[in-house]
Amino acid sequence: MVRRRNSKTINPASGAIVMAIGIFLFAPINAFPFLHQVLGGILAAGLGIVGISIYQGLTRQFFDRNFLIPFLRNPVNSFTMGTWIAGISVLCNVIEKYYPATILVVQTIAAVNTLLWVVFLLSCAYNFKELMARPTSHAIHGVVLLSTVATQSVVIAWINLFSFIPQSLINIVIGLGFIFYLCGVTLIVVRYGSEAEWTLADHWTNTNCIIHGALSITGLALVSADAGTSLFLMIFWLVVFALLIVVESLEAIRAVKRIRQLGWRKGLFTYNISQWSRNFTFGMFYAFSMTMHSNPHYMNAMYNFHESFLAIWAWIVLIALIIETFLWADSKLGILDEKMNEKAI
Repeated sequence: MVRRRNSKTINPASGAIVMAIGIFLFAPINAFPFLHQVLGGILAAGLGIVGISIYQGLTRQFFDRNFLIPFLRNPVNSFTMGTWIAGISVLCNVIEKYYPATILVVQTIAAVNTLLWVVFLLSCAYNFKELMARPTSHAIHGVVLLSTVATQSVVIAWINLFSFIPQSLINIVIGLGFIFYLCGVTLIVVRYGSEAEWTLADHWTNTNCIIHGALSITGLALVSADAGTSLFLMIFWLVVFALLIVVESLEAIRAVKRIRQLGWRKGLFTYNISQWSRNFTFGMFYAFSMTMHSNPHYMNAMYNFHESFLAIWAWIVLIALIIETFLWADSKLGILDEKMNEKAI
């Protein structure tokens, strides 16, 4: 019986799969007419089925005290609850985009998701307090920034689905998300700054890409809310772009080091659910840039640069998503292992 129960356990971070695929269907897919116009509806329905499968499993686990209590007591990993909220928010936006007739159902789901977000807020406040009191007692990483991602995702869903929500409330929640970001980044800096010995290959995590991803979704929330001046948003975009270059440059160096230590298979092409966070952050930066680019209020001297950048970045998002989907399939079917065995023979 124990083995059977464990075999059905779903990774708490599984919501990241919905986030990553969902943000592609929400924005970057628009750059590919065939995918958007011909397959978009089918892919959105498929994502809905995947989402239902993941969330029914997560819901079952949430009401299992053997899972819930240890999960909530971990002040770092408990932030993965943010993937549940952000995944539902993105899924709501995708379903409404392709199936607008389902608006009442989507609004109901978004309302329930808002209640879940309120519970998550209480968890974030408590865990940030615990981590701030003992920042060096835990291996803190980018997962704490899911507090920002979840919060801003709810704001974006509100803007798209509930026109009656006052602008003042939207501004307050966006500000709260940014406060969470400052808290999270501070903890990450303290963690890596206080450790005497750490290496990119062994201690830098996939979730640290949320350092720029959390700002991207904050930017999307600001643009969606028509908040900020053109100059402010341009500076904000440049900051996010700079962070993306810095963080992903570190990731490139980390990849080289891991390949040298572990080889291509274990160092780079082994599936881990945290890898979906990169697909989400890449797609979110596209969504932020695209929305800002298409809003006349934010047109600026970099308009032509954004036009070219979006054309290139869309392909990067798509290729990264294809690679991650292949790695997921390989983790289930052992595709790469079979090819390696064939070469060995």
